[in-house]
Amino acid sequence: MTATFLDLVKVRNIGIMAHIDAGKTTTAERILFYTGVSHRIGEVHDGTAALDFMKQERDRGITITSAATTCHWDGHTLNLIDTPGHVDFTVEVERCLRVLDGAVAVFDAVAGVEPQSETVWRQADRYGVPRVCFVNKMDRAGADLHRCVAMIADRLGAVPLLVQLPIGAEGGFTGVVDLVAMRARVWSGDGLSVRDVPSALVEEARRRRGRLVETVAELDEPLMALYLEGAEPSAEQLHAAIRRVTLASAATPVFCGSAFKNKGVQPLLDGVVRYLPSPLDVGAGQRERPPEDEPLAALAFKIMSDRHLGRLTFVRIYSGRLESGATVLNSVKGRRERIGKLYRMHANAREEIASAGAGDIVAVMGLKRTTTGETLCEESHPVVLESMDFPAPVIEVAVEPRSTGDQERLAAAIARLAEEDPSFSVHGDAQTGQTVLGGMGELHLEVLVDRMKEEFGVEANVGRPRVAYRETIRGRAEKVGYKHRKQSGGRGQYAKVIVSVEPCDVPYEFVNRVTGGRIPREFIPSVDAGCQDAMRSGVLAGFEMTGVRVTLLDGDFHPVDSSETAFRIAGSLVFQDAVRRAAPVLLEPVMAVEVGTPEEYLGEVIGDLNARRGRVESIGGDGVRARVPLSEMFGYVGDLRSATSGRAVFSMRFDSYAEVPRARAEEIIKAV
Repeated sequence: MTATFLDLVKVRNIGIMAHIDAGKTTTAERILFYTGVSHRIGEVHDGTAALDFMKQERDRGITITSAATTCHWDGHTLNLIDTPGHVDFTVEVERCLRVLDGAVAVFDAVAGVEPQSETVWRQADRYGVPRVCFVNKMDRAGADLHRCVAMIADRLGAVPLLVQLPIGAEGGFTGVVDLVAMRARVWSGDGLSVRDVPSALVEEARRRRGRLVETVAELDEPLMALYLEGAEPSAEQLHAAIRRVTLASAATPVFCGSAFKNKGVQPLLDGVVRYLPSPLDVGAGQRERPPEDEPLAALAFKIMSDRHLGRLTFVRIYSGRLESGATVLNSVKGRRERIGKLYRMHANAREEIASAGAGDIVAVMGLKRTTTGETLCEESHPVVLESMDFPAPVIEVAVEPRSTGDQERLAAAIARLAEEDPSFSVHGDAQTGQTVLGGMGELHLEVLVDRMKEEFGVEANVGRPRVAYRETIRGRAEKVGYKHRKQSGGRGQYAKVIVSVEPCDVPYEFVNRVTGGRIPREFIPSVDAGCQDAMRSGVLAGFEMTGVRVTLLDGDFHPVDSSETAFRIAGSLVFQDAVRRAAPVLLEPVMAVEVGTPEEYLGEVIGDLNARRGRVESIGGDGVRARVPLSEMFGYVGDLRSATSGRAVFSMRFDSYAEVPRARAEEIIKAV
C-alpha cells in the first residue's frame, strides 16, 4: 500500500447534523477542545462558539451556515463540518452531506427524534452516508436513552446498535459502560477514568452486549459464523463487525453523553475513527478514485464571501491533486479556471496551503465562474460529478431600497448572496417595481435581509412575508396553435407553432415532435425558451408554473421573416393560450408540522390545526403531527403559546405542494 493510501485510511470527512437545540454545535465545540484545536471551550449560549462565527448566529444562538474545521484524534485527521439544525437552512446540510463520507447524528435524550432529525436523516440516506448516533443531554430531567433508541428504529427505519449504557440518570449521570470492551468510563473532577463495570450494571450490561452481538451477527457473515460456533467475540472482532455493518449503512452505532457537561465526547471520537469510513471506504470505483496519481476530480459544494479574501469556493477533492496556481477545467461550463490560493479552513480562520490531495476539503480563492455543484477536473480528463438538487423557495418578501445608493448596494448584495445560497431566489415585481426575495422560511429571509444591512450597508423597507404559490395544470390541451406575424417596413417577423400541453411529474419538459423540416432545427430551442419564459408567470395570478410537459407538434416559417426572436415570442404566447385551456390550478406549499404539548391542551391544539385547514396524521405521546398549508401558519407561535400557557412547542418543515381549494384560490387571484 502506498503512503497516500496509508494517509487516506486515517482521514475522516464527517458532518455533525441534528434538529435545532439538540446540542450539535456544543458537541462540535467539545470535539475541538478535546482534539486540541481550541484551548478553551466555546459556548453557544454566550456567543463564544468558534463554529458559530457569523454575527447572525451569535445573536440568535443558532447555526446558520455550515462551518468547516480540521482536527486530529488517535492518529487520525478529522475534517469536520458543523451543519445547521433549523429547517430554513436545510440546504446547508444537503450540500455538505453530498461531499462528506460519514456523519454524527445528534439527538436530544429528552425529545428523541424530532422533525428536522428526520429530514437530515433522509438526506443522509439519499447520499448513502454512514452514521453514528450521539444521544446528547443525558443529564437533563426526563432523559431516556432507550426511548430515543426506539424512536430511531421506529421513525427513521434504522437499525440502532446500542454500544453504551449510561451510568446514573439525569442529574446523576456520571459515565457510560462500553458494551464492546465491557469497561466503564466515568467522568469526575479529575477527568476521565476507565474502571470495571459497576456491580449494579453487570447483569444488564451482559444482556445488552448479547443483544448487540446478535443484532450485528444477523447483518455480518463473519460474526455470524463465529456466533454459530458458540464463541464469544473479542472486542476487536466486534469492533470490526460493527464497522462493516456501519459502512454498509445496514446499522448505526449509538453513543450517549452530555456534551455541555463534558461527558461522552472522547468515546464518541473513538467511535468516529473506528466505525465511520475513510475516503477509501466510500464507493470505491464509483464515487471516488483516491490515488493522487489519478486525474483531478473535485466538486465545488459551497461559496462563501470572506471580508478579507473575497469569494471563496469550498471544494471536495475526490482524486488527483489541486495545486495553487494551476489551471483546471470547469467541466459543467466548459471554461478554464485558475486556482489562486488554497486554504484549510478553521471556521472563519484559515491556514494557507500549497496543495491538497484526494480526500481533502479545502477553500479555493480565485475561482470566478464556478458555482455550487460544479466539477473541476483536468482538461485532458474531463469528468462531471453528480451535482445536487435544491428545493424551491416557499416564502417571499418584497424589499424597496430607500435611496439610489441603496438600490446599487442591493443589486451587489443580491448577486453575492445568491452565489452563496442556492435556496435563495430573487425576481422583480413588474406591477409594483419591488424586488421580491424568496427563501425557505421566515427566519431564512430575516437573516438574508439582516446580512444585506450588516455586510452591504443596504437600507430598505421590507414587506410582510408572503407565500410562494405555484401554478400548474390538471388537464390536457391538444393542438393549440399560434401565428406570430408582424410587419412594420423592411424585414418582418413570422412564426407559427402548434403545441399540446399536459401535466407531468417534473417541473418542466419539452418534447419536439416536428418532422419534415416544418420548423427549421435552429428555431426549435427558441420555442422551448419562449415556453420557459411563460412558465415564470402563470395565467391565473402570475405565479411561477410547474409540472407542465409541452409537445411541439407542427408549425411554419418564412425564409426571410422568421427568426429566433419570432419563434421565442410565438412559443411564449402559444404556451399561455394552451395552459388556459388545460384546467390551470393554484398550488400552495404544505408544511409538515409537529406540536409537542401537555395532554390537557391536546384538544385545543388539534382544533386549532383543523381550523387552519390542517390534516392531523397522528396523535401520540410525543405530540401531534399534521400537514398544514404554510399560508395558515403565520403567527402560529403566538397563538400556540396563548392556547397552552406557553407550555407547547412546535416545529415545521416543507413537505409538498398541494392544490388550493377553489374558494381560497379565487380570493388569492382577486388579491393579486
